[in-house]
Amino acid sequence: MAIKKVMVIGAGQMGSGIAQVCAQAGYTVILNDLKPEFVERGMNGINKNLDRAVEKGRLEASAKEETLGRLSSSTSLEDAATVDLVIEAAVENMEVKTEIFRKLDELAPEHAILATNTSSLPITEIAAATKRPEKVIGMHFMNPVPVMKLVEIIRGLATADEVYKEIKDMTKVLNKVPVEVNDFPGFVSNRILMPMINEAIYTLYEGVATKEAIDEVMKLGMNHPMGPLTLADFIGLDTCLYIMETLYEGFGDSKYRPCPLLRKYVKAGWLGKKTGRGFYEY
Repeated sequence: MAIKKVMVIGAGQMGSGIAQVCAQAGYTVILNDLKPEFVERGMNGINKNLDRAVEKGRLEASAKEETLGRLSSSTSLEDAATVDLVIEAAVENMEVKTEIFRKLDELAPEHAILATNTSSLPITEIAAATKRPEKVIGMHFMNPVPVMKLVEIIRGLATADEVYKEIKDMTKVLNKVPVEVNDFPGFVSNRILMPMINEAIYTLYEGVATKEAIDEVMKLGMNHPMGPLTLADFIGLDTCLYIMETLYEGFGDSKYRPCPLLRKYVKAGWLGKKTGRGFYEY
């Protein structure tokens, strides 16, 4: 089966980024979200990204127009009826994702592959909500999607070999690097990254150093492009907390226990860059 038409569910930063790279690679793309204004915001973000690429000489103006021409908007899951692949990039919540996959299973064509961009949740459990678990797979893109090369490809217990191969080949067409990962909580990226961020929050919580000092140590000492507390703000502290809780629940190991300060900030609504305040103010 050749993938030609893709539906991306969720027009936030991740979803709109995935839609952009798919459209730039020549796929026909439907960008879907619950409300027209959400989709419009995602489309505006794509437009700005492409404009920036044209200004910097990385993209021809004609290529920008062709990319936009391959994109269309949607607020109905029923639009999945004509696609070959769905990539779900909704909120990182198991109930939300399984409900979407249950509906997609009924609406998408029999041949369609159903992929999730989850950053930590079990693919096998998401696949169990469908009658086609062999066609369900994880495609975990990194943020910002147009820039970052890695895609973690996660097989569920039942994912078919040919489905894995199809998605691996498509990832290369998107000019990304596919890395195969087994279905464990947090996969590889967040199993390693999130405890590091959580430990940085503990270091602040225990008064070992200021937030600026913690970030400076990791930038200058470990050559990280940004400090862990700044990175947490960019990811979203609610997302960080949810992933830590998934790791803690999945492994039952106290080393994954979320820092109380992280919980406190999330309860206060200080979620990072998106709300204007996290560990830093924006």
